[in-house]
Amino acid sequence: MGKSVFESDEALKRELIRCMKCGNCMAVCPVYGTEVKESAVARGKIALGEAYLEGKIRDKDLMNLIYNCLVCKSCMLACPTGVKYDKIILALRHKLAKDLGKPWVKKLAFWALTHPSLFDKGLKAFSKMQGFFLEKRGPKLRAPRAFLRTLGKRFDEYFVLPEFASKSFRDSTPEVVEVSNPQATALFFTGCSINYLYPEIGDDILFVLKKNAIKTLIPKGQNCCGMPVMVHGDIEKAKELAKNNLDLFERINPEYIITGCASCGSALKHEYPMIFEGDQEYETKAKKWAEKVYDITSFLLKVIKLKKPKAELKLKVTYHDPCHLKKSMKVWVEPRELLKAIPGVELVEMKKPDACCGSGGSYHLAYADTSLKILQSKMEDVKNTRAEVVATECPACMMQLGEGTQRYKVNAKVKHVISLLAEAYRRES
Repeated sequence: MGKSVFESDEALKRELIRCMKCGNCMAVCPVYGTEVKESAVARGKIALGEAYLEGKIRDKDLMNLIYNCLVCKSCMLACPTGVKYDKIILALRHKLAKDLGKPWVKKLAFWALTHPSLFDKGLKAFSKMQGFFLEKRGPKLRAPRAFLRTLGKRFDEYFVLPEFASKSFRDSTPEVVEVSNPQATALFFTGCSINYLYPEIGDDILFVLKKNAIKTLIPKGQNCCGMPVMVHGDIEKAKELAKNNLDLFERINPEYIITGCASCGSALKHEYPMIFEGDQEYETKAKKWAEKVYDITSFLLKVIKLKKPKAELKLKVTYHDPCHLKKSMKVWVEPRELLKAIPGVELVEMKKPDACCGSGGSYHLAYADTSLKILQSKMEDVKNTRAEVVATECPACMMQLGEGTQRYKVNAKVKHVISLLAEAYRRES
């Protein structure tokens, strides 16, 4: 079996030359649409990658150009030759990280993620001292204190983020949640954001699963999906995290694996098989479990018989498609169908519901100007719908959109789709 793009320059070159430089990606790339530079679009980054592999470029500025990408995968939908740009950009970042090194902050963060016990203790400690760095801005919301606002443009009075939970979701939930006459048994892969920042979403997902008679497994041994590490080019650390999760699935052997986070779902279903190409043992495991991974809305509508809610919410809702959910997991119909199943909910589509919000994990901090321009466009779309709620299925998108409502004065709440379904169920009683 040949080497993968993460191990061989020749394999990477074979992927790069599939790009015929047509420029179709220019029409859909949010970064190019904002900056209008060739280096911002997939075609330009592929050309830079080819030049680097040929030894024509040896400049640390190249790293900044290659990382100026949200990895939203919009270009892949527009590509007539099926260029696997997600694989290319991860491989280029991996090579640059090996050749030029990684900043110490990234090294420390990725090391912590691969030591789950220490990572867990660190976040719990931070939750107790977060008031020193972050001031209260409302229920479960925080904003940087004045001394942090000197760090960069993004850290201003409009920058808000969810409060770090004093008790994580997995710490407050049993590992096995039994129900009478279960329809199915599913492992709930919580991810880091739901576990530490949005435990209420975890509660809502669990409540909905119980309402639908699903025996739920929430193993404490699960760790980060690895997506934050992958997109920064540390494929070896990503593999460590992935192996732990795959081995956990093997031991527990659930019928299904469900996610409430688009990025986690994409990692388990799409990226794991990609990063283990050529590794017979773990590529086999990754492909096996990828077939059992479902986004929560797909699971409710395609796998089991949904208990339809009876109580009305009477809300005007618009829906934002997370990039990893629509463009990677190919899920966009189910969230809308679920919203329409809630009595009283009026779903109003925004102009470009699948346009990236500009979050991209840490992209919104590293490339703040571009991220904010992309966000502003998204919030104008939201505002024009006059919706009371923006629903989505990605915690990172929720953070970005939540900031957008504050920064651009949009009178709408940001909620997870499942939280609306859970609210309808709760109103029944």
